[in-house]
Amino acid sequence: MATPTRDIILRTLRSHGRCTVNELAEAAEVSPVSVRHHLAHLQAEGWVGVEVVKHGVGRPRHLFFLTETGLDSAPTRYYRLANRLLDEIKVSMPEEQVQSLLDGVANSMADAYAVQLDGLPLEQKLDRLVSLLSEEGFDASLEDLDEKVIIRELSCPYYRIGLQHPEVCNVDQAFIATALDLPVERVSCLLGGDSHCTFAVTKDPERKEAPVHDGRTG
Repeated sequence: MATPTRDIILRTLRSHGRCTVNELAEAAEVSPVSVRHHLAHLQAEGWVGVEVVKHGVGRPRHLFFLTETGLDSAPTRYYRLANRLLDEIKVSMPEEQVQSLLDGVANSMADAYAVQLDGLPLEQKLDRLVSLLSEEGFDASLEDLDEKVIIRELSCPYYRIGLQHPEVCNVDQAFIATALDLPVERVSCLLGGDSHCTFAVTKDPERKEAPVHDGRTG
C-alpha cells in the first residue's frame, strides 16, 4: 500500500540512485527505524535492492537502489507512448487486425516460454505458467476444480493502458490459451470492476468445449 513515506523513499532513490538509510530518513523526515521497515517491504516486493560497500575500517555501508521492477513502477512517459501508439494503430487498422496484432503479442510471449513448458505434465505446466505470469507482473495463483483450473491474477501490469485500450485485456488470456494449448474462458476482469482477473481453463476439452475468447474486453 502506498504511503507518503514510501513515496518519498521511492522518489529519493529515483533521483539520487543509491542512498543510505540515514539519507532516506532525512529526506522523508522520519526515523531510520521507520525507513528500514519500508525498505524491508520494498525489498520483499522486488522494488528495491541493496549493495554492501566496504570503506576502510568499520562497518560496511548499505546502499539501497531501485531495481528494474522498481524503476518500471514509477510514473513514466511509457504509458503515454503506449497509449498514443495504440491510438494510432486503432485509427489506421480495422478492429480485426488490431486484435490479430495483440494475439501476435500473446503468441510471442508463449513462444518465448514454450521451452519451459514443453513436455511437462499438465499439473507441472500449470504451476510453471503461474510462475511465468507472476514474473510478467500478474501475481497469479491457481485453484483446481476437478474438470477446470481457475487462474487468478491479483494485479495487472497492463491495467493503466487497459483503461483507455481494453483490448489489451485479451493478451494474457490468449497467452494462457496458447501456452497451455487448452480452451480458456475469462470469468472476471479488473477493468469490469471485479477485484481481480479470473480465467477458467478446461482440462479436457473433449468432455466440454469452452471458448478461447469470450469476446469481453474489460
